[in-house]
Amino acid sequence: MKAIQCKTIFLFLNLICIGYSVFAQEEKTPAYITVTTLHVNTANPDLKRDDWAKIEKEYFEKVVMKNPYIMRSNILTHYFTADNTEIISVYVYENWDAIDKAWQKSQELIKEAWPDEKVRKAFYEKRSSFYTGEHSDEIYAVLPDRKLLGKAPDKQMIYYVRKSKIVNPKDGSAKEFEALNKEYMDNIMYKNDVIKAYYTYQHAWGSKANEFIEVFVYDNFADIEKAWDKEDELAKAHWKDDAKMKEFGKKYSKYFSTTHGDYIYRNEVGLQK
Repeated sequence: MKAIQCKTIFLFLNLICIGYSVFAQEEKTPAYITVTTLHVNTANPDLKRDDWAKIEKEYFEKVVMKNPYIMRSNILTHYFTADNTEIISVYVYENWDAIDKAWQKSQELIKEAWPDEKVRKAFYEKRSSFYTGEHSDEIYAVLPDRKLLGKAPDKQMIYYVRKSKIVNPKDGSAKEFEALNKEYMDNIMYKNDVIKAYYTYQHAWGSKANEFIEVFVYDNFADIEKAWDKEDELAKAHWKDDAKMKEFGKKYSKYFSTTHGDYIYRNEVGLQK
C-alpha cells in the first residue's frame, strides 16, 4: 500500500500476541518477545562466519531447541541497516513468567550439554570471541493482528523492520482505531500475497516507551517494492478514489509521529525454532 505508506500510515494495535518466527500451527498464544542486539567482533580478522554459524548451531540445538519455555526463536543479521555488525537474537514467550523460567532452564541445559566446567568455559570463551562487549536488550508485547508464515522458513528471507512512535491524539479513540485497523488488515494486508508474513510489537520494557515495531517478511529484496505496488493496487480497488484514500490516511496517521526508521535483516537458516 505504497500510496498510504507515503502518508505515514503505520499500524497501531491494542496489545499482546506474536513473534518474529511464529507459525500458524502454534497451540499457545505468545505474549512477549525479547530482542538482544549483539555486534560482530571485527577487531579479530581470524574470525570466520562459518565458525560463528557452527558454534551458534551447537548452542541452538543443545539449549534453545530443548528449552520448553522458549516458544520460538530467530537470529537476524544485517542486510541494510546503519550498523553492519548487528546480530539480532529474538526469543518468543507465552507470558512474562516464562522469560525468567526460560533463563533458569537454559542454565540447566548448559550444564547438561557441557558438564565439564573447563569444557563449558572454553565453549563460552570461543562463542563470546565472535562478539564485542556491547549489546542492548528490549522486551516487546506481541500484538494480535498479524499475518503468519505457514512453517519455519527453510531458506533465507528478507525481514524489513519499521520502527515508529505512537502518539495519543485528542480526537482519537480505541474504537476508531480498531475500525481503521480492521479495514486495512482485511482489505490490504491479508490480500497482499507478496508479503509472506507481518508481525507487530509494542514496547513493554526498554529505553523507548512509545516504540512500535512492524516486521514485514519477503522472499527476496526485490519483493519489497513489488509489495508496495501491490498495496497501491489493493488500496485503489478498495477506496475507489483518492479522496476516500486520503480521508482514511488522515484519520489513521494521527495515531503516529511523522518520523520512523527502516531496517532490513536476513534470517539465519537453521537457527530458527
